[in-house]
Amino acid sequence: MKFDVAVLPGDGIGPEVITQALKVLQTVGEKFGHSFHLHDGLIGGVAIDTLDIALSDETLKMCKQCDAVLLGAVGGSKWDDPQAKVHPEDGLLALRKGLGLFANLRPVKVFPMLVNSTSLKPEVVKGVDLVVVRELTGGLYFGQPKKQWRTPEGRQAVDTLAYSEAEIERILRVGFELAHSRRKKLTSVDKANVLQSSRLWRQIAIEVSADYPDIELQHMLVDACAMRFIQRPSEFDVLVMENMFGDILTDEASMLAGSMGMLPSASLAGIPKGRTFGMYEPIHGSAPGRAGQNLANPIATILSVAMMLRYSLALETEAQTVENAVLATLEQGYRTYDIISEGKTKVGTKEMGDLIARKVKG
Repeated sequence: MKFDVAVLPGDGIGPEVITQALKVLQTVGEKFGHSFHLHDGLIGGVAIDTLDIALSDETLKMCKQCDAVLLGAVGGSKWDDPQAKVHPEDGLLALRKGLGLFANLRPVKVFPMLVNSTSLKPEVVKGVDLVVVRELTGGLYFGQPKKQWRTPEGRQAVDTLAYSEAEIERILRVGFELAHSRRKKLTSVDKANVLQSSRLWRQIAIEVSADYPDIELQHMLVDACAMRFIQRPSEFDVLVMENMFGDILTDEASMLAGSMGMLPSASLAGIPKGRTFGMYEPIHGSAPGRAGQNLANPIATILSVAMMLRYSLALETEAQTVENAVLATLEQGYRTYDIISEGKTKVGTKEMGDLIARKVKG
């Protein structure tokens, strides 16, 4: 089969981890007889330096014409001036909005051989296998008004947390559908004791749950959820939450797996059934201080390729082959700097990519 994939390496370590992910993807193509046509584009800081904008109309158009998008990372201290008119993250937000990517899936699975690589006790993280479904195109990041202004009393600022019924319902249905294919438990995270938007969220969660009688629905306040991630994370199956809550809690959850370098993500334009258009990226940032040093962990990006194969290309066997290759490589004791432990073999970005690609090839 033939597929078109838009590739946006971005900034910092983005190009390095993308190179390894593409190495694995091409190996999948060779093994299973698929052809992946890659279409390169600029986003983030490199786009600002080249085009004076974080995302061009041409790049967005190219992404729309492909079967899926593979992204590295954006940002860095070079573009951190708060007075700047454009920031690298503007490109990422515009891409999500322009492609209609409203559902962000972030799986957190603790590999058995990495239970001692986290800062938590092994008995706490053992068996953790959860998915956070984060609403991606609404809430504080997109709501209006959003501005700063001066008053005689001093400077003020406002960001608006706004959600419509339709936005809430569609992300909840993504969560329910995922729970249906897993352990049939959905935790809806909100702040209904304080926020009107969360009260609406909880009302709609209860209404939608009527269509999924086999799914156990649990409501949890966001602060309680943050504590539960540290206390008893293995109790969670699928969690669904609004944009900012998801942004914060998934970074916390990444520590359960030992490193942000282990966690992939998928941003989808629909409920994951059949072939669903999406963008795939590691949850980590651009880490410019480590760029060009062959240090970055490419596993999150490689696992993002597995998610792309599963959700956007409907290639389940191929996706499992990539995931099994990652597992086998870790079982043999190979580690990048962020997950290294005593008695294991430390390897660089390129070496880890080579090892996983060889496992895929078989």
